[in-house]
Amino acid sequence: MGQGAGPGLPPPQQFGQPPSRTMAPLPPPPPPRRLGDIPIKAVYLLGAILATVLAVLLVFVVFSGDVPTRQQADEQVVPVAPVPSSSAAPTPSVSPTPTESPIVLPPVPASKKYATLSGTASLVTGVITDKTVGITYPRLGSPWKAKSFPPFSIAQRIGKVAIPHTVIASAMYPGESPEKKPSSNADYRDIATQAARWSIRTQYPKGATLQWTASQKIPVGKGWTLGYKVTYTFDGKEQEAQAMVTIIEVGKTKPAMLMASIPETNKTRWRDLNTLVQQVRPL
Repeated sequence: MGQGAGPGLPPPQQFGQPPSRTMAPLPPPPPPRRLGDIPIKAVYLLGAILATVLAVLLVFVVFSGDVPTRQQADEQVVPVAPVPSSSAAPTPSVSPTPTESPIVLPPVPASKKYATLSGTASLVTGVITDKTVGITYPRLGSPWKAKSFPPFSIAQRIGKVAIPHTVIASAMYPGESPEKKPSSNADYRDIATQAARWSIRTQYPKGATLQWTASQKIPVGKGWTLGYKVTYTFDGKEQEAQAMVTIIEVGKTKPAMLMASIPETNKTRWRDLNTLVQQVRPL
């Protein structure tokens, strides 16, 4: 009886036959990643980067307008606040308050030529163009310097800001606009008189008085110039100043004003008033 395979055993392999191989199946492709599968740390990191970029852009947008514009190299004047309205300035129709004594002015000459004052005229270094007011006038050299001096539009000064002032300044007339645009020399002379009264109250010690030294039409355009000598008491001593005010028609109901005052402490510059009177012009 021949020997064969035992029960339950696989048949013996024949000589030289390779063993059989079974191919393993490929793993299935990974499912697509959804938003919820992204790690929370990566979400926070991306949010922080976006917030930083937005913050930088916001800083540039907000502060881009804070860069000051470059002024012209030859600019020597300082724009300041405009002249206050009639609520802060006397006008022809407003009565003085009980705490203020009325400033009584002598009659204004209908015509009086501006005399040549003593002193040495300062060097004219250019022309000031006050576009806010609408006039031009000489720019004076040293010792005149541009300094802030409200309530004027543009100001040139000598010395510190203190009463009595040494100042050349332009602004709109410091009072209410006339009901109708001035037309005659008498209209402008009357407005110049009120401007001189305003200067006595604001530029000199209390109790100052004036004496008219000039009353004439402006050289170009419509308007009027008044010259006056101001007498006042300062540090217990009576002193005087030379001053001028010019009212100029500038195409509006309210005219422009150029005012200048030079106390006797700077009387060597009194001749500068002649320069201003001769060269002030409307734009």
